[in-house]
Amino acid sequence: MDILKNGAVLGEPVKMDKNSRRGNWGNQIEFILTSVGYAVGLGNVWRFPYLCYRNGGGAFMFPYFIMLVFCGIPLFFLELSFGQFASQGCLGVWRISPMFKGVGYGMMVVSTYIGIYYNVVICIAFYYFFSSMTNLLPWTYCNNPWNTASCNGVVTPKGINSTLANATRSLVTGAAQAAVEVVNKTKRTSPSEEYWKHYVLNISDDIGNFGDVRLPILGCLAVSWVVVFLCLIRGVKSSGKVVYFTATFPYVVLTILFIRGITLEGAVTGIKYYLTPQWHKILDAKVWGDAASQIFYSLGCAWGGLITMASYNKFHNNCYRDSIIISITNCATSVYAGFVIFSILGFMAHHLNVDVSEVADHGPGLAFVAYPEALTLLPISPLWSLLFFFMLILLGLGTQFCLLETLVTAIVDEIGTDWIMKNKTVVTGGVAVVGFLLGVPLTTQAGIYWLLLMDNYAASFSLVIISCIMCICIMYVYGHKKYFKDVEMMLGFPPPIFFRVCWRFVSPIIISFILIFTVIQYKPITYNDYVYPGWSLAIGFAMALSSVICIPIYALYKIAKSEGNTFLERLKKSCRPDIKWGPALSEDRIGRYAAPGSEADVEVRPLKEELKEKEEEKRDEISLSIQGSNGSTAHNTTPSA
Repeated sequence: MDILKNGAVLGEPVKMDKNSRRGNWGNQIEFILTSVGYAVGLGNVWRFPYLCYRNGGGAFMFPYFIMLVFCGIPLFFLELSFGQFASQGCLGVWRISPMFKGVGYGMMVVSTYIGIYYNVVICIAFYYFFSSMTNLLPWTYCNNPWNTASCNGVVTPKGINSTLANATRSLVTGAAQAAVEVVNKTKRTSPSEEYWKHYVLNISDDIGNFGDVRLPILGCLAVSWVVVFLCLIRGVKSSGKVVYFTATFPYVVLTILFIRGITLEGAVTGIKYYLTPQWHKILDAKVWGDAASQIFYSLGCAWGGLITMASYNKFHNNCYRDSIIISITNCATSVYAGFVIFSILGFMAHHLNVDVSEVADHGPGLAFVAYPEALTLLPISPLWSLLFFFMLILLGLGTQFCLLETLVTAIVDEIGTDWIMKNKTVVTGGVAVVGFLLGVPLTTQAGIYWLLLMDNYAASFSLVIISCIMCICIMYVYGHKKYFKDVEMMLGFPPPIFFRVCWRFVSPIIISFILIFTVIQYKPITYNDYVYPGWSLAIGFAMALSSVICIPIYALYKIAKSEGNTFLERLKKSCRPDIKWGPALSEDRIGRYAAPGSEADVEVRPLKEELKEKEEEKRDEISLSIQGSNGSTAHNTTPSA
């Protein structure tokens, strides 16, 4: 019973899968590392530091950690416990209330969209990684065929030669020898920006003008999908081994870049911009909205990945402990990455003699323009570039593994035949091929427009709606008391009262706040000076709605197929848990989940049944005999309620 009370021992090897049909993680470290790799992604590096800087620096940490405690960790624990209890993917878990299975389909649609464009970002990181295998980074100066007359670099060719020749000298000395010519910031176009726009992307002038497929990017996309497929070729058995490297090495790179960054001149200025508290901004609703949104999206809630990864846990694993470890690790990584980013940007601002705000950026602009340009100022710049883009690749792959596994697990669990269980690799390969083909349009000259459109619309407010409906279904349709007992049966202890309150009240309110904030703060997407046309925005909203619309469509379908003479009867029938709902293994189906007459049913009785039996015995004793006036005994023949 030690496992039942305390969960599996961290790192304890599993000699044999308990769930031989689906498989389990090799040990709990594999699950934790995979979940960390899933939650810690590109957004931790290219979104959080910028959000923190723009929303009050150190003051932003306060609402950020408040939202982590009251929304992030509770939702994370809810999804992990949900998937682990049923040992099913994002479709199979909705046996809890079949009418809501559309939520699972919505999660699949969202994961599909994200998986398509996320791997394109990874493939661009691959491209930059390969381009960094040179003595001189190709975006260092302005004498390339793709450069324009407005290009002005931070160093001249003479300065570059001086820097390379004196790589062992201090950076300040090397930079002083470089002829740094800076023009007006509003007129300056950096060589890294022109390399990005005119060479890597060869960007077109409109989202509808696809132009040619960029063959180097297409090749890197193929490499990226092949890597993902090979790492998932045996499902969690193979990916569980890969994450020992992909989930840990980014921290090694971050630490190397951090140590290098804080030794640079101007780094302290950059870090001050990042952390200096602006306490008056705490009263701004936008700051709280950004904090809640960043926590929600960063942890990967409502994507289906958390449910899927937890479904491969052993039934009695302590997912309560895991949810706290993973959530805190994710947020700590975001804060740590901010030091790495802003130390380098502070150094760059110092050399350009401009304010840090003029070089700060986020998203692809940070990863592929601002940061690479800053790296050109460092001695042995190709080495730092290789490390940085290798880190981006690993961060992206950790998330991509779970996105693909979410889709594959949902398909395999839904079909459920012995053949497809044994040939899961075929399904994985098929999904990877389809994902590659759907990503081809994003490698065209208009690809960046479509990538940003998908990033802004495909997984925005739809995730919030999906998460809110999931909370409502589990807590109010299925019933919070039943779910609390399920968690207690699984962990050996009931969920702490704090989480019970958050699941029922606090988290749904915060999710609703995020949704309202998202709608109020909505602005049509732009890319630099390009304004998206109306028809493209319509496509964006259609992508957002395509995941949400699954919920009412499937609900109506399930109600129509349910038994009953009236609509209300069918509605009630479709909301009741399926007979297969509960633990996957017969040995774990105890109490109210046990088959009638089984040992589990006899040996382990729920408290409610025991109380009911005691009440019936007490009633029997009271009504055992009633003495009549003639001395006869009148037996109570009224059936008990």
